[in-house]
Amino acid sequence: MPSSNDSRVERARIVASFGRQFYVRTLDAPGPDRVAVTRGKRTDFCVGDEVTIRLIGADQAVIERGLSRRSELIRSDRYNVKRLAANVDQAAIVIASDPRFSEELLLRMLLACATAEIPALILANKSDLATAWAAIAPRLQVYRDLGYPVIELAARDHPQETRAALSRYLTGHNTILLGESGMGKSTLVNTLVPGAALATREISAALCAGRHTTTFSKWFDLPSETAPSGAIVDSPGFQTFGLAHVSDSQRVHAMPEYTELIGGCRFHNCSHIQEPGCAIRAALESGAIDPIRYLLFSRLAGRD
Repeated sequence: MPSSNDSRVERARIVASFGRQFYVRTLDAPGPDRVAVTRGKRTDFCVGDEVTIRLIGADQAVIERGLSRRSELIRSDRYNVKRLAANVDQAAIVIASDPRFSEELLLRMLLACATAEIPALILANKSDLATAWAAIAPRLQVYRDLGYPVIELAARDHPQETRAALSRYLTGHNTILLGESGMGKSTLVNTLVPGAALATREISAALCAGRHTTTFSKWFDLPSETAPSGAIVDSPGFQTFGLAHVSDSQRVHAMPEYTELIGGCRFHNCSHIQEPGCAIRAALESGAIDPIRYLLFSRLAGRD
C-alpha cells in the first residue's frame, strides 16, 4: 500500500469487513468509502465500529485505532467469537412462516441481545401465506405477551406497506437485522434500501470478496423513503447461534418471564431443571410460564 507522511487522520465508521480488510466511511466530512487495513495483525474490529483512519491516496486508508463502543453484539462457541456489529441501538430479528422459523434460534438471539443490553423487536415476514401464518400465530402471541414488539410484514409482495410499517421503528436508530437463512431477510434489506444489492457487489469487488458476497455484514444508511434518519446492518443468515459468552446467570436474567421469580428458589444455585423448591418450575406447573420456551431454555444448558 502506498504511504505518505502528510496523510490526514480522520474519524470513520467501518461499514463492511472481510477478514483483515475493511470498508470505511468518514464521519466528519463527506468523502468516498475506502478500503482500509489495520496496523499489525489486529482483526477484532467489526461493522459499526468507529475508528480513526489515516488517509492514503484517493481510496485507501489505514485504521489507526478503535474508538469506544456504545454496544457490541456477538455470538460464540467454545472456540470462536464472532462480532456481528458495534454501536447499534436495537436488533430486528427476522422470522417467517414458510419455512417455519426455529424458535430455539429465536430464543438464542433474544438472549444474546438482552445480555448485550440491545433492545430487540421481531419482524414476522411472509404474513400473506395464510395457512403457514395461521400455524405460527399462537407463538407470535406468546412473544407479544412477553413485551416484544412483533411487526407483521410481507416484504416481497408489499414493499411500500413494509417500509411504512417499519419507518417509526427504524427512524433515529442503528438497527442490526438478524435471522436464520430462508426467512426473507435479503428481500427485506432490498425493500428498505433499494440500492443494497448494488452496494454489496461494489463492496465485494473492492474487498476482493468474490463469491463470498453474502458472508459479511454491511452497514447501510437508510434512504429518506424508508426513514428520515437511521441505518441498518445486514448480517449473514445463519443456522446456529452460539451463546458460549453468556453465563447461566445472564441467561436466566434475560428471560422476561423469569424476572420476578429470580431469588425465589429454595437453592441459590438452582438450575431450574430438577431441583425441589424451584420457583420457575412451580410457575411452569401452574401455567404461568410458556412450556415451549421453558423446554427450549432448559435444553441450552451445556450446549455451547
